[in-house]
Amino acid sequence: METTEKIIIYQIFTRLFGNTNGRCTQNGTIEQNGCGKMDDITRQVLQEIKDLGATHVWYTGLIAHATQTDYSAYGIPKNHPAIVKGKAGSPYAITDYYNVDPDLAVHPDRRMEEFAELVKRTHENGLKFIMDFVPNHVAREYHSVSSPEGVKDLGEDDDTTVAFSADNNFYYIPGQKLEGEIDLYDEQMGSYLEMPAKATGNNRFDTWPNRNDWYETVKLNYGVDYIHNTGCHFNPVPDTWKKMRDILLFWAGKGTDGFRCDMAEMVPCEFWGWAIPQVKEQYPELIFIAEVYNPNEYRNYIHNGHFDYLYDKVGLYDTLRAVTCGYQSATAITSCWQSVDDIQGHMLNFLENHDEQRIASDFFAGNAFRAIPALIVSACMNTNPMMIYFGQELGERGMDSEGFSGRDGRTTIFDYWSVDTIRRWNNHGRFNNHLLNGKEKELRSCYRRLLNLCREEAAIAQGKFFDLMYVNRNGWQMNEHKQYAFLRKYGQEVLLVAVNFADMPVQISVNLPQHAFEYLKMSAFQSCTATDLLTGVEEVVSFTPSRPTGLKLAAWSGKILKIKLG
Repeated sequence: METTEKIIIYQIFTRLFGNTNGRCTQNGTIEQNGCGKMDDITRQVLQEIKDLGATHVWYTGLIAHATQTDYSAYGIPKNHPAIVKGKAGSPYAITDYYNVDPDLAVHPDRRMEEFAELVKRTHENGLKFIMDFVPNHVAREYHSVSSPEGVKDLGEDDDTTVAFSADNNFYYIPGQKLEGEIDLYDEQMGSYLEMPAKATGNNRFDTWPNRNDWYETVKLNYGVDYIHNTGCHFNPVPDTWKKMRDILLFWAGKGTDGFRCDMAEMVPCEFWGWAIPQVKEQYPELIFIAEVYNPNEYRNYIHNGHFDYLYDKVGLYDTLRAVTCGYQSATAITSCWQSVDDIQGHMLNFLENHDEQRIASDFFAGNAFRAIPALIVSACMNTNPMMIYFGQELGERGMDSEGFSGRDGRTTIFDYWSVDTIRRWNNHGRFNNHLLNGKEKELRSCYRRLLNLCREEAAIAQGKFFDLMYVNRNGWQMNEHKQYAFLRKYGQEVLLVAVNFADMPVQISVNLPQHAFEYLKMSAFQSCTATDLLTGVEEVVSFTPSRPTGLKLAAWSGKILKIKLG
């Protein structure tokens, strides 16, 4: 979907966001540790998120998923603990595609009403609503108790005597029960029995998933015969395709503005190419974001699958992380955009999400400020969307050992927990800076300034991009391994962006090639006034191919110098 607005997505892990319990215990239950609710995301929260610069909120983990918490009093089947990861469970082990998770509701019996109110609040505060769609796998005990009348459950009509049938929703290992390297016994519920065993979500077509597999999930069958290698069976259209399309239409009808599609590349591109146009025919403004990690498939999922945006993980994220940590040269950034230049507008940039380690963790940069140069590059390099993970703007370290999720630098997606920085920012529902320390306030202010620039400055939201590194290599004027520079231009305004990944201040001279002035149709100035949009400070610089532009950059910082050409 084409847009002239720079999309800024603020990702909220809904279960954790509103939890204010500061005394959580490892592996604690919902009674011990508490749980954030949809109602915790108030108008005040949404206004603060919008003020930060966001245009969209991705509410992660909304759809009902497997949990060790007992909601049988509400007519929700109890899950066997042996096949649930953590006390809270993975939000990607869906148990009912047609309802929201009861953990997230103040009144579980009215959870869809509370969902509708969240959608309404989000829209009333000028933000778009994004939610997960999990198409590749479901919980082992998937059973919808909320599907519309006449809708058959996944697997209800499956022939379980065959390993593969294009008419089945699941893959089976006939005549064998699930075993694996996991303990399937629970003291209260006894042994979990699955007979015949179903294939595991991460493409394990046997009965022996291990602890590192997605053992709590089962793979959905889209008509690809992985068992006998007989290829794809897409005609007639498989039953799973129709069921999943209808689930998308169900949530689109609830006011959703977009779907982040989990592990989209594990689902045949042909399904997306069939389903997305049908959904967009009824809801043309919807956006679809794909979690795809194989660059060889990027263009397939955009052009044939009709996705609007794809994760730029193995390119830009991995490179910026390596440059930030000192493992790679800043020159590598150039090849990132070159490899996706024809589809750059379709790439979603980020430095954190629920799968990745926190910037400030000991496993990444150890200090959130070290990633400011990477943030500037990621957010300002092109017109494509940028995503922020909740707490990133506060320097959340993610160094807790919450339970199923160990101390790995990630914020848990499996446990009942609360997030320190978010809890203090919450401040009893006030969502202000009073309990934040000086560094956290400074970091949030930096994020706020930068993300709003992405929306306000036409050169960032809509402008052309020009990489300056090819004329700034192998010189004494600039360390191309630690500094990176580029231009953005729209109308009669040009931005000179330069960042410093080094841990010390530098004085550099940036060469501006004649080709840049011709390509961007810019006037040259021996001397002109430029304003650093990050600080508001004005400085006099040369802006001409005949003389390098001198700049001072603090450690782990950058400048966005705005020059008016006319």
